[in-house]
Amino acid sequence: MGWAGMEERRAGTGRADHNERAGHRGECSGITGGAGVGRRPGAPELPLDVRRRVEGLTSSAVAVEAVLDALPFPTLLIDAEGTVLLANPAWEAAADVLDDDRVRLGIDGNYFAMARRLGDDPGTHALIDRLRALSRGECASVQADYAFPHREGTRWFHLQASRVDQAGQVVVTHTDVTSRVRAERASDWRARHDTLTELPNRAHLHELIDAELQRPERGPVCVLFLDIDGFKDVNDSLGHEAGDELLRQIAGRLTGSTRAGDTVGRLGGDEFVVLCRDCDITGAQALADRCRAGIDRAFDLGGRLVRLGVSIGIATAEDTRRLRATDLVRDADLAMYAAKRAGRNRVRLFTADLRTAAQRRVTLATELREAILDDQLVLHYQPIMYLPSRRCTGVEALVRWQHPERGLLPPAEFLPTAAQHGLLTPLARWVLRTASRQAAEWARGGLHLVTGVNISAGHLSTGTLVRDVLDALTEAQLPPEQLVIELTETSVAEDVERAAAQLAELRRSGVEVCIDDFGSGFSSLGQLVSLPTGILKIDRSLVAFPAGRRSQAAAAIAAVVALGRACGVRSLAEGVETAEQLELAAELGCVLAQGFHIARPMPADELVGWFAAQPRPAPVAG
Repeated sequence: MGWAGMEERRAGTGRADHNERAGHRGECSGITGGAGVGRRPGAPELPLDVRRRVEGLTSSAVAVEAVLDALPFPTLLIDAEGTVLLANPAWEAAADVLDDDRVRLGIDGNYFAMARRLGDDPGTHALIDRLRALSRGECASVQADYAFPHREGTRWFHLQASRVDQAGQVVVTHTDVTSRVRAERASDWRARHDTLTELPNRAHLHELIDAELQRPERGPVCVLFLDIDGFKDVNDSLGHEAGDELLRQIAGRLTGSTRAGDTVGRLGGDEFVVLCRDCDITGAQALADRCRAGIDRAFDLGGRLVRLGVSIGIATAEDTRRLRATDLVRDADLAMYAAKRAGRNRVRLFTADLRTAAQRRVTLATELREAILDDQLVLHYQPIMYLPSRRCTGVEALVRWQHPERGLLPPAEFLPTAAQHGLLTPLARWVLRTASRQAAEWARGGLHLVTGVNISAGHLSTGTLVRDVLDALTEAQLPPEQLVIELTETSVAEDVERAAAQLAELRRSGVEVCIDDFGSGFSSLGQLVSLPTGILKIDRSLVAFPAGRRSQAAAAIAAVVALGRACGVRSLAEGVETAEQLELAAELGCVLAQGFHIARPMPADELVGWFAAQPRPAPVAG
């Protein structure tokens, strides 16, 4: 490195740190001389040979001496061979501060010799050659930055040299730039690291991964993408300060689980990445297992113990075809999401199929946006039976996609993509408008049906649900009593109070509210009591009981029906596929029912014909 060492200081934790560890290599050489060479009154007695050299100064050097003495920076006047002709007072003051035998000019009084004592390496030799070239007039100036470690810590200096006269004498100035360099290094560190966990951030992680991928003769490189399962619940329930402390603890555990050559970084939120150098798939899986074990231990947050899981995706670059960090991190991210879809707190290896599926989902999302605008979507309607009269009095609107190339797609083909890309709410608005217009058209033709429309949790969180419903009713001129809004339990669980306020406003306007899939998960009785709802849909998992489990299914259905009745809520059995299931639902007190045994979903024009074929026209609900 030599004196050019600090030219690399901007590399942050890389080459600049190497300079500090190298001690005298590549460090300052001209600023600390202790001999006091010069002619300042009161200066220490000079050795005889040095005085003789001073007396032999050229007239140009004598003229320069006054200027050098006035400079606030440590400055020397040297000849073409590096012999020190003058040292200004600032040089002598610096020599008193930095007490190091390596930077004493000594009896030879030679600047180049002192430089070689500090770092006899190619960088130092190159700088000396540049100074000699400057003396010969072959360049205009010489500049170099370097670091100088001493007992009080590393200091940084900027060297600048200029030719004085035709004799080849050179003025060399050393400016202390320590404050500036420290500020730059601190700023550079902050730009590369996450301030909360002090781990490398997204940008620095990609730099490190790219550097490793391009390293000659490297071994296999693996990347682990980790997403903490359950972190949001902790952050929401205990507050952001607890969440921050949890992230710091997670960072510490992950760092403790890795090998010495690995790097743990934080992408943001509760997402972390581990760069595994010289690590094959087997080693990466072992590391992932250690990370899972570390996260599995309870976290202590101010006396409250919290348990979490972690979903981990692994991607590897064992060959040279994958050369970008973005590719490797993306693949590990895809594997992590596959682990989440498989049940969370799992490890999944990346395969090419995951990338293909992701590309297909992106394409599908783009096409779906266009489909919503271009009316490629269609609604099918499934009849709902009023059990006391055994007449169908309503329908549920179910969306389908008439894809221009793939034909009619069921909801399972595109709703997960819609949810991932924020399209559920625009989709629901389209369904609301279309279903309301269709119900109004049927009513004008004498077929009065109550129509149910499904709404997502995202629609609730927008705060526009009530306005969207009322706008659709107004546009279609449909009475609010002929519309039912259906929501799942999980869609209202995120913010029960906010959901309850919107649902209450809908019911006050005349629109009915239905809780869908009740009994499919951890049903909350508290929500049932607090939510303003008029219909409770019993999940098909209870209605379509397996062979030999009729009595158990009956007990569960009866309990839900009784609970609903106590809360003033009617029960609807969905997924009715046999006559036995229909009779059981009626026997146990369900008011409404739907399922393939009654009728399959069908387009609007077929529905009119289906109703016309029934023994009697369907009366108005209620």
